[in-house]
Amino acid sequence: MSAGVAVTETDEHKALRAAVAALGRRYGREYLAKVVEEGGHPDELWAEAGKLGYLGVNLPEEYGGGGGGIAELSIVLEELGAAGCPLLMMVVSPAICGTVIARFGTEEQKRAWLPGLSDGSRTMAFGITEPDAGSNSHRITTTARRDGTDWVLNGRKVFISGVDIADATLIVGRTEDARTGSLKPCLFIVGRETEGFGRRQIDMELRGAEKQFELTLDEVRLPAEALVGDEDAGLLQLFAGLNPERVMTAAFAIGMGRHALGRAVEYARERTVWKAPIGAHQAIAHPLAQAHIDLELARLMMQKAAFLYDAGDDVGAGEAANMAKYAAGEACVRAVDQAVHTLGGNGLTREFGLASLITASRVARIAPVSREMILNYVSHQTLGLPKSY
Repeated sequence: MSAGVAVTETDEHKALRAAVAALGRRYGREYLAKVVEEGGHPDELWAEAGKLGYLGVNLPEEYGGGGGGIAELSIVLEELGAAGCPLLMMVVSPAICGTVIARFGTEEQKRAWLPGLSDGSRTMAFGITEPDAGSNSHRITTTARRDGTDWVLNGRKVFISGVDIADATLIVGRTEDARTGSLKPCLFIVGRETEGFGRRQIDMELRGAEKQFELTLDEVRLPAEALVGDEDAGLLQLFAGLNPERVMTAAFAIGMGRHALGRAVEYARERTVWKAPIGAHQAIAHPLAQAHIDLELARLMMQKAAFLYDAGDDVGAGEAANMAKYAAGEACVRAVDQAVHTLGGNGLTREFGLASLITASRVARIAPVSREMILNYVSHQTLGLPKSY
């Protein structure tokens, strides 16, 4: 492979994209809408995607994965999203948790978790966000203290996806550095039924298959082997999971934007007013063309971020992943808005399934990090401007 970032996809990537798109079409928006309506989970799609090797395409082959990277995993999520049936837990389970365990976990942790994360038979949630810390990982108050060979965790987390269905949650806590007395981040695997590990579902206006939870950790006792990686390298391990999270959030947003745009284009071709399809009018056509351009540009940055991450350039990937997430979130919101506007009143009906995306598209602007924090990152890290905080 050349030293630069490829701007055209390989034949393998094109084949993967086509295969996942075909799977997505077999399920589609109607399937996911029914799952959400019934309060269930997309178990059938998740299981089939896992069986076909799509969920673990980024994980090492020796542990049952596909041996690829975040580039391949982002293609899977984008195409499922474009088909109207994205799997949000892909962002969390194989992308964040799978990546962290594959890069930093012990041999025992890899053997215990990676085969299941690869084939979808096991899932893992990720707990970082806290009520008072927001996007500031340096203000995390969940603490881990040593007690003999055990660890004891105390703290709270909010907006943690899929804890009810996940076998375990990868919790970000902070331990005290014996040399400096300062707190440093560490990652712990906490099983769903661990004593003292409580959860409460958050009542969300946004309806999705994956539920959101507030977690409480009250004297949660864990064995030494629950710690992932070196306790002195927690920050490196944390950001090794956050960069893939941003790339996958971009894939989620691009897929959603493509789905909305596809519905609008189809409608604009067929809907006839005053003798011509409405898509013949530039007031309709130009905004849709602009939305397409924005989504394509966002995908290019996402591909660059995935390329850098998979090549081992964590610093370069951090900048590109933040930019990709920002660009994709903005492109998604604009595409959904224009799609609804193109359909007019029909854009607000359940039949066409676009109205719910008005709320859902905002997720990519807010989570896992707000666009303002990304602008802060670019201001400080890229442009070298002084911090205001």
